[in-house]
Amino acid sequence: MHFINQTGFYKGKVRDVYTIKDNLLVMVASDRISAFDVILPHPIPFKGQVLNQIAAKFLNATSDIVPNWLLDIPLPHVAIGRKCIPFAVEMVIRGNLTGHAWRTYKKGERILCGVAMPDGMKENDFFPTPIITPSTKAHEGHDEDISREDIISKEHR
Repeated sequence: MHFINQTGFYKGKVRDVYTIKDNLLVMVASDRISAFDVILPHPIPFKGQVLNQIAAKFLNATSDIVPNWLLDIPLPHVAIGRKCIPFAVEMVIRGNLTGHAWRTYKKGERILCGVAMPDGMKENDFFPTPIITPSTKAHEGHDEDISREDIISKEHR
């Protein structure tokens, strides 16, 4: 696909992003599934639409608090917005001790992304309350854990 006045293209794990005139983005949310930085062979139908519409709902709901990039949702799986410098942090909300949190815990560590995890848990146990474990959003390779304090103190340009 190529757009009139297109000046760039980026294919991510889940989204394809087209730059228009170096100041607009057309973001197409696909049905691709990414797990542990691997794109799996079978997509989930309508996943892109659901992701895009959830993001649009929260971007619109918070636009009076902080301006954001979103200008329009012309199709359920497409967002158009201003090109800006991204705040490359992802927030992972964890309800139970699985995946990366479990691997960290199993090594004897009880702090994940600056958040304390209780002693005595087993794999898949639920946390007393969900925890937020932020990570950097890597363009290539793996995302890296970051604490709330590191996010706030980090200089973003």
